[in-house]
Amino acid sequence: MYLLFVILAGFLDVLANLLLKKSQGFKYKILGIVSILLVLCAFIFLSFALKKMPLSIAYSIWGAVGIIGTIIGGYIFFQERLNIIGYIGVAFVIASVILLSAF
Repeated sequence: MYLLFVILAGFLDVLANLLLKKSQGFKYKILGIVSILLVLCAFIFLSFALKKMPLSIAYSIWGAVGIIGTIIGGYIFFQERLNIIGYIGVAFVIASVILLSAF
């Protein structure tokens, strides 16, 4: 159950990042405001997860979902591409979450 809170927090963070990009630096204020509210909701769900999960595990999963989800969203909605170093970085993010969760 608590893992679902972390994953939901990560998805809210991704959505907030995508809306923030779409707001064009708060040119479209409503998108920027919704982005801030989504980050607030993400932190609320993360705080629920922290009741039973270690901080290091919850935060690494939340960060990984946020990073990977934002990369995918940037690719789909903004045609942003990664170079080889970016792909290596994503592999390190995934590996670090696996290592932290294993021990």
